[in-house]
Amino acid sequence: MGLIGLIPWAEAQCPADDIPLRWSPDEIAAIRSLWIGNLPRLAPDPSNAVADNPRAAAFGHRLFFDTRLSANGKVACATCHQPARYFTDGLATSLGMAATPRNAMTLVGTAYSPWFFWDGRKDSQWAQALAPLESRAEHGLSRRKLATIIGRYYRDEYQNLFGALPALADSKRFPPHADALGNRKQRAAWQRMAEADRLAISRIFANIGKAIAAYERRIMPGAARFDAFAEAVINGRQAAAANALSKDEIVGLRLFIGPAGCLQCHNGPQLSNFEFHSTAISMGIRDIDAGRALGIKQVLQDEFNCLSRHSDANKESECAALRFAVRDWQNQPSAFKTPTLRNLAFTAPYMRNGQFRNLREVLAHYNQGGTDRADRNELQALNLNQRELAQLEAFLSSLNGALDMPADLMLPPSVIRTNK
Repeated sequence: MGLIGLIPWAEAQCPADDIPLRWSPDEIAAIRSLWIGNLPRLAPDPSNAVADNPRAAAFGHRLFFDTRLSANGKVACATCHQPARYFTDGLATSLGMAATPRNAMTLVGTAYSPWFFWDGRKDSQWAQALAPLESRAEHGLSRRKLATIIGRYYRDEYQNLFGALPALADSKRFPPHADALGNRKQRAAWQRMAEADRLAISRIFANIGKAIAAYERRIMPGAARFDAFAEAVINGRQAAAANALSKDEIVGLRLFIGPAGCLQCHNGPQLSNFEFHSTAISMGIRDIDAGRALGIKQVLQDEFNCLSRHSDANKESECAALRFAVRDWQNQPSAFKTPTLRNLAFTAPYMRNGQFRNLREVLAHYNQGGTDRADRNELQALNLNQRELAQLEAFLSSLNGALDMPADLMLPPSVIRTNK
C-alpha cells in the first residue's frame, strides 16, 4: 500500500526488543482510519420507521430470543447469533431446522453495512431478519403462521407500535396452511387469498423484521487494545502506545497497513469495506457459490427491499444504494462480503463456509495467494515468512474487545425478569 514512510521496512523488521514507535504521517492516517473513535454516529434507516424506537428495540429483543418463532419451537435468532460468541454460533455452517450452506456472520456493527448476508442479497437489517424466518432450513415458518404467533403472544406489543392486527382467526380469509413459499397446495391457498389480505400478512411479517432490526441496531463493537494504542499514537503519547500493544503486535500492525495490503479490503473502524471480493474460497468445483453475482439479482427483485411498498423510505430520494447497485457482477462469480476483523478470537471458524478453523489457516491461505482456482481469485501471494505471519496474527488479537451495548440486551428477556 506504500504506507511505510519515515521508517524503512528493513527497520520495521528489526528484533522484537528494538521496535521503533515513530510513525509517518501516512501511517498515522491509516491507524486513525481504523480507530473505533473514528466510527461515525449511526445514520437513520429511512426504510424502517421504528429503527430507533426504544419500544421497538425492546420488542425485537424478545423476538430475537423466542424459539416459538420456528416450526419446531427450538430455533431462535439467537440460535445462530449467540451473544457469548459475539453473535455467531461457532459452527462451520449454521444449523437451524436443518443444515445451512454458509457460516453465520456476526451481527456486531452490521447496522453500518449497506448490504446483508455473505452475498448482499438484502439491503437492510429488517429485510435480512425476515429471510431466516421463512427459510425451511432455519426457522421454517410461513409468514401466515408467524402472524398467528404474534397475535397470540405479542398482540399488545405489536399493536402499540404498528396498529391493529387483522382478524386472523377468520380461517376463510386467512387459511392457516397458506404459505407464500410453501409447497404447491400451500402456495395455491396463499394465492386464493384476497390481495389485501396477502398484503396485510406480509405487512405484519415486514414489521416483525423491523422490530428485530431495532434491537440489532443496538449491537455495537466496543474499544479493543488496538484502539487504546491508536488513540495514543494519534495524540503523540509514545509511552502509552508502547504499553498498549506488544512489540510483535506493533510489527504486525506495520505489516497490516503496509506490505500485507490488508487495508485494500479491511479498512475503516470496523476493518471492513462492506464490499464483495473473490478470495479463492470454493465449496468445490461442482458446487460453486455464485455469491454477489446472484445476490445482486436477488436484492433488486426482493419484495422487501428499499423500493418495495413495505419500506418506509422515500423511494425517490432515500434508496440510492439500491438504485446504484446495478453493476456487472456476472464476470465476478464467488465474490463475497468482507467480514469485520474485530473480535476474531470469538467468531471462528472463518470464511463463508467455515473452512478455516483458526487464524493461522486463514493467513496461510492469503499468504499463498489462494489455492483453489474454481473461483475467481483477487489474491496475490504475500510471501511472508513464518515469524511475520505470527506477528500479523498477534496484531489481529489486539482487535478483541467488549461489546458496546447494554448488558441486559445480551441476555434472553426471561433471564432478565428472573434475575430481577
